[in-house]
Amino acid sequence: MHDLTGFQRDLLYVIAGLDEPHGLAIKEELEDYYESEIHHGRLYPNLDTLVEKGLIDKGQRDRRTNYYTLTRRGRRELEARREWEDQYVSDLIEEATPA
Repeated sequence: MHDLTGFQRDLLYVIAGLDEPHGLAIKEELEDYYESEIHHGRLYPNLDTLVEKGLIDKGQRDRRTNYYTLTRRGRRELEARREWEDQYVSDLIEEATPA
């Protein structure tokens, strides 16, 4: 995870949170979060990089539509990242949450 860009980490989070999302669904989720357009020339090369790194798998629904899922390694990497983040921000988040 240390060698991924923030955008690539966000791709992993979105893929983890959706059920076998296709590229357009991932794109729409990120556009909502970033509040700006995500171009195909940015999205698909980054998805391909995550496939090459073994963090996600790419499947095919039909001739035009691919879907993406986390691999075991991708899930482990996300879990490790969350544990690392929790060291620094879990207290901050708990303080901000109303009781």
